[in-house]
Amino acid sequence: MIAIPGNVRVWLATGYTDMRRGFPSLALQVQEVLHKGPLSGHLFVFRGRRSDLVKAIWHDGQGACLFTKRLERGKFIWPSVAGESVTISPGQLSYLLSGIDWRNPQETHRPTRVG
Repeated sequence: MIAIPGNVRVWLATGYTDMRRGFPSLALQVQEVLHKGPLSGHLFVFRGRRSDLVKAIWHDGQGACLFTKRLERGKFIWPSVAGESVTISPGQLSYLLSGIDWRNPQETHRPTRVG
């Protein structure tokens, strides 16, 4: 996983996105639909129709980055709100990319001793 600086805002584009798109057309979607700047340093995440594929674009100050992740099992948990985008923390993004429900991650109890 690429380390994302703590000051980067993460935006999830609600709805579905055509996953054939590359950085230029996703950046255009960020500009025209989300009304954000694709070169702002924020990270923008898009989901495919089957919910098993996401693409993220990010301009790190040196160049444009395009990341893709496909889950072998399960689906990415996505917000079901009406609107154009939702902001989440970099920590929540880590949960999302792991296939964990980032809205309410559950801590598992591990016993400290047997008996």
